Amino acid sequence: MTDIQSLISDLTSGNDDFAEFTVDQIVARGTEALPALFELLDSPNPNNRWWALRVLAVIHDHQVPARLQDALHDSDHTIRQCAALGLSKQTSVAAIPDLIKTLSDEDRLAARLAGDALVSIGGPAVQPLIEVLEGDENGARVEAARALGLIGDARAIPAMFAAWEDGSALIQHWIEQGFQKMGVGMQFFNPE
Repeated sequence: MTDIQSLISDLTSGNDDFAEFTVDQIVARGTEALPALFELLDSPNPNNRWWALRVLAVIHDHQVPARLQDALHDSDHTIRQCAALGLSKQTSVAAIPDLIKTLSDEDRLAARLAGDALVSIGGPAVQPLIEVLEGDENGARVEAARALGLIGDARAIPAMFAAWEDGSALIQHWIEQGFQKMGVGMQFFNPE
């Protein structure tokens, strides 16, 4: 059986196909691999940090979400993307404030993936998302409208109606999707 350090060397070899093949072998080691992966998160090489997060995202352990959350602050946008994607698979209520901040990320894919993570969290993310929707940062508002629409929680209806009035076409689109999901705003009439 290959030792963890050899697998980590394979993971960080620079050959993406080989690294992806190695992911499953490291994941099979479960929590045994965590110390080496956590150490790799401190690498100055963003590619190494990305691969560490890629593996951590599929190792379910109570220590992992906090590491994914920390990576939302990385200077490299691909790391922030990977961290947000990981948090959509391993939800963490504690990550809500950092995910909310990531909705304003200059990298719009990181912002979108943070929105997906908030959707995965569901109900506990609704009030913070409402606060973003009621704010003035348009990119974050679009992501908040999308997330609220996908969550479909009735607590967001008043804020969604208010945002519809002054929102961009994208905000209106996501609010409309949310209203359809919740059955809100539909009009019924007698065709006679």
